[in-house]
Amino acid sequence: MKNAIMFHGSGETPDSFWYPSIRRFLEELGYEVWSPQLPKPDVPELKVQLPYILENGKFNEETVLVGHSAGCPLILSVLENLNFKVLRAVLVAGFSRNLRGYPNPILQDRYDWEKIKRNVRDVIFIHTDNDPWGADDKQGYHMFENLGGTLIIRHGEGHMGSTLFNQPYKEFPLLEKLLSLEKV
Repeated sequence: MKNAIMFHGSGETPDSFWYPSIRRFLEELGYEVWSPQLPKPDVPELKVQLPYILENGKFNEETVLVGHSAGCPLILSVLENLNFKVLRAVLVAGFSRNLRGYPNPILQDRYDWEKIKRNVRDVIFIHTDNDPWGADDKQGYHMFENLGGTLIIRHGEGHMGSTLFNQPYKEFPLLEKLLSLEKV
């Protein structure tokens, strides 16, 4: 059964930015989509969000994981805790190291990159060269160097969804194209 799980970022909801349009797009492709309101969204904590996802999410070989911002390190932790390979993970404006030097409770101290790699067939990173939070192309390169996959760097598109920086980003055509790709 094809299913997708969507992970929103800090201070966001499943109805923020491009999430509703991507949820509808995935449903039109025949996916069962779970887009939960993550616990403690304003200050996401791995010790709270990871058990919630692992206990409530459905994972199989057809699962697609889509995350934005703080939802991306959560995806990395989920992948590290699975015991089988999911189809795809798409990380948008993600990070695996502290942003601007500030500690972030959604991050692990270190990641088992080899285990993560074994648990996902295809990983795609989408970043920009001017992310105001620091989830920029350098963060994307760091994850890409550890996991491989596909790294896409957009020019001048900020955080690809941010209320504070007035980036409504209601639709995401590039993400739709990537999600419609056949199995790899």
